[in-house]
Amino acid sequence: MTSSRTVLSALADGVLTLTLNRPDKLNAFDEEMHLALREGLQRAHDDQDVRAVLLTGSGRGFCAGQDLGNRDPRKGGPKPDLGSTLERFYNPNMRMIRSLSKPVICAVNGVAAGAGANMALVCDIVLAARSAKFIQAFSKIGLVPDSGGTWSLTRILGEPRAKALMLTAEPLMAETAADWGLIWKAVDDEALMTEAQALAARLAAGATLGLGLTKELIQAAATSSFDDQLDLERDAQQRAGHSADYAEGVTAFLEKRKPEFTGQ
Repeated sequence: MTSSRTVLSALADGVLTLTLNRPDKLNAFDEEMHLALREGLQRAHDDQDVRAVLLTGSGRGFCAGQDLGNRDPRKGGPKPDLGSTLERFYNPNMRMIRSLSKPVICAVNGVAAGAGANMALVCDIVLAARSAKFIQAFSKIGLVPDSGGTWSLTRILGEPRAKALMLTAEPLMAETAADWGLIWKAVDDEALMTEAQALAARLAAGATLGLGLTKELIQAAATSSFDDQLDLERDAQQRAGHSADYAEGVTAFLEKRKPEFTGQ
C-alpha cells in the first residue's frame, strides 16, 4: 500500500482502492486532499494494471464536502473566489472520474454532504451503508450545488425531487436514495466494504475494455438522438469486436470455461 496523508491508495487484484483520509474532518476537502485524489485518479487512467476503482472514506463519514475551517469570514481578507476553487480542484477530479474508461465503484460509508455527495453520484456504481445519508448542504450557507450536483440529481430524479433536495438541504437516507434510483443499493453497514470490494473485484476481472465502452455509451445517451446513438453503438461494437477480450469471451463460452479477460 502506498499513501499520502489525506488519500490512501492500494492496488490489489486490479482494483485501485482510494480512501479519503481526513476522518477527524469527516473527510472534508482541503487542497492537499484534492491533489492526492487527483494523483490516484491519474494513476487509474494511466496504469494498465488498474482495471477498476473503489472510492470510499475512512472513519464514520464518506465526505463532508469543503472544509470550511479555512474559509472563516470573521478572519477578514479578500472574499474567496469559489469559482476558481471549482475550476482548479473540484471540476478536474469530477471530470476524471466520469471520463475514466474503467468502472468506478463508490462505497458511501457515512454522511456524504455537499460536494462529497455529488462526487459519489459522479461514480458509476454507488453502494451506501444503510446509516449513510446524502445532503445537498449548499443552501444552508448561501451557495449553489456544485461538483455536478445540479446535473446528476436533475437527470436521475427529475426537477421536483432535485429542487426539493437542493433548496431544503434535507438529508436523504441511503435506503430512500436506492428506492428513488439515485444509487445502486443500500446495504447493511457491516457488509458495505465486503460487498463493494467483491463488486469491484468482479468488474476488474471482467472485459474492462467493453465495460469502458459501455460507460461511454450510457453517458452519451442523454444528449444523443436515437439515430446518433445507433451510430455510436455501431462504432463501439466494432472496436469491441476487434478486442482480445471478445475473442476470449467467445472461446471460453464455446469451451464451457471461465474467461480470462485482459482488458485488451
